[in-house]
Amino acid sequence: MEKSIEKKKSFMERLKTMGPAAIVTAAFIGPGTVTTSSLAGAGYGYALLWAMVFSVFATIILQEMSARLGIVTRMGLGEALREQFENPVMKYVSIFLVISAIGIGCAAYETGNILGGALGLKAITGVSMNVWGPIMGIGAFTLLYTGSYKLIEKVLIGLVVLMSLVFITTAIVVSPDWGQIIAGMLIPSVPKGSVFIVMALIGTTVVPYNLFLHSSAVQERWKDASGLSESRSDILISIILGGLITLSIIITASAAFFGTGIGIKSAGDMAKQLEPLLGQWAKYFFAFGLFSAGLSSSITAPLAAAYATSGALGWKKDFKDSRFKAVWMIVLIIGIIFSAIGLKPISAIIFAQAANGILLPIVAIFLLYVMNNKKRLGKYVNSGITNLLGSIVVLVAIGLGLRSILKVLGLM
Repeated sequence: MEKSIEKKKSFMERLKTMGPAAIVTAAFIGPGTVTTSSLAGAGYGYALLWAMVFSVFATIILQEMSARLGIVTRMGLGEALREQFENPVMKYVSIFLVISAIGIGCAAYETGNILGGALGLKAITGVSMNVWGPIMGIGAFTLLYTGSYKLIEKVLIGLVVLMSLVFITTAIVVSPDWGQIIAGMLIPSVPKGSVFIVMALIGTTVVPYNLFLHSSAVQERWKDASGLSESRSDILISIILGGLITLSIIITASAAFFGTGIGIKSAGDMAKQLEPLLGQWAKYFFAFGLFSAGLSSSITAPLAAAYATSGALGWKKDFKDSRFKAVWMIVLIIGIIFSAIGLKPISAIIFAQAANGILLPIVAIFLLYVMNNKKRLGKYVNSGITNLLGSIVVLVAIGLGLRSILKVLGLM
């Protein structure tokens, strides 16, 4: 009995460590994830669940490296890349990679994040998402402008918990086939026409900019290597929870729409069309989860861009620093403007996720290289097992990326 109480206390203590990795979860559970997962389930049933299991595994491996880098060296990934290369050409190539891929990529994502959340609000209120988009963007702007990391962290943890309740409950209510779910999680398959969606599922979960965000965010919570154990608990709990949310969306879409002939073009469509199956509140329930996903990601994308760009250029990573502020403001303002114009985000979101999957191996190779610098990390360098697991992630990502490129070129 006493041992049981001790275990419960231990688990509760672990829950209290949720923080920086929960921000990572809040970042990858955005409208892009909800949309991609909805399309995966509606179009291919449970067949692509394995891709999400792989994505969760890959995210845990890479984010653990990123967190360890930040805690031990007190550097973000952008700073570490800048300091890693003595060759000026390699140094500037790495800086260019960070600023172009992460900074510009976050700006592109931000439009989809805001519009995706606005889709949820439109489903609830009927008011145009061109109105809700800017309102959401202004809300995110206000929260970031407070300059309080702790407040932002608490808001994002709350949104992750809310999304968990919404999407996991919805998946249970649709009464899925659990035998087929287990098979889909354990047996990899790539049905005809699904390569792009597989790439998008991986790209929407193992997000390159999160490696930059996490390595900086952990420094706000833990001051030295004694925090590594808590950080790993944070990663396991938060990333697995995020994976369960995404799996729940695929399962819901599969159980409700696979093989029915009903067309699902977006998560907004899914929210509306769940009503006959789950009752009059279903639409509002799912739409509220979509809104939470949009708000959480619309906060984290500008923040990630600011951390990555500031680190790469050697600027101070401080909420009160004018250059740090300028980066997240630019990213957020771009998202607000494009959401007001009324761009259609669905195709762009899917394409961005697939492109992310292609970018992933490049950033992951850089991370592996940095994490083997014994001079900087000392006894906390990657172990042989960690390098092996990281290399497997990179090789799978490269294989899927090449297959996606060859398919686009008509060579497969």
